[in-house]
Amino acid sequence: MTFRTISAACLLTVLVAGALPAMAQGKAGSETYSYGAQLDISQVISLTEDSGQNCGLVDAQMTYLDSQGEPRVLTYRKVSANCSEG
Repeated sequence: MTFRTISAACLLTVLVAGALPAMAQGKAGSETYSYGAQLDISQVISLTEDSGQNCGLVDAQMTYLDSQGEPRVLTYRKVSANCSEG
C-alpha cells in the first residue's frame, strides 16, 4: 500500500464516520416544538437536557416513536432539573 492509498482510506473513513450522526439525526425527523403543535407520540424513548449547573431554561430533547413506528426527535425549552422546588 502506498501513502496515497492509506491517506485516501483514512479520509474516506473520517468522512463516513462524520456523516453517520447527521444521517441518523435527519432520519429521526428532528423538529422544534412550538406551543399548540399537534404531536403524534406513541412511545417515548428518552428525555435528555443540556447539562449545566445553573437553574434556568435549558434546551431539552425527547426521542419518541410516532404512530407509524418512525423515530422522531423533538427539541424544546424547559426549566433545568437543577432548580429545586420551594
